[in-house]
Amino acid sequence: MRPLTEAQVRASIVNASPDDLRLMELPHDFVLLDWDHLDFFAWRDPRTRGRGYVVAEIDGEPTGIALRAAEGSSRARSAMCNVCHTMQPADQVSLFSARKAGSAGEHGDSVGTYLCADLSCHENVRLAAPLAPNEVRASVDRRIDGTRRRAEAFVQQVAETARSRA
Repeated sequence: MRPLTEAQVRASIVNASPDDLRLMELPHDFVLLDWDHLDFFAWRDPRTRGRGYVVAEIDGEPTGIALRAAEGSSRARSAMCNVCHTMQPADQVSLFSARKAGSAGEHGDSVGTYLCADLSCHENVRLAAPLAPNEVRASVDRRIDGTRRRAEAFVQQVAETARSRA
């Protein structure tokens, strides 16, 4: 992912009000990010409970969405993130919803999916188990590529109304 400034990140969020963008806080280590190793940029708002954000490059442009984590916990023992396809204890996966961009979002339309609770999908997919004798590195590379594509597809699904009007 190409490096972004704070202003570019804020400008990329397509489903947030100006007040939401003003209150949005970037992660404390934002200036230290290694953008070359990010497939997409995702973080939980350190100041606002339950808020998260995902920024991906869609058609070469940064496009971001604001997310809200569901309250409560699952009774399941384990759950799978729909972006990185990592099985984790249920308390480490949360249902996130995103109000759709544009008029659809103004009318209450939203999209939801299960994601890693700390939005660390791009890191989790790289924490590969040691390779078995018959396993090749390509399987990890495919997981990384699949994670990037699924994150981009989710962002695109939320942003489609805003992008179609542009």
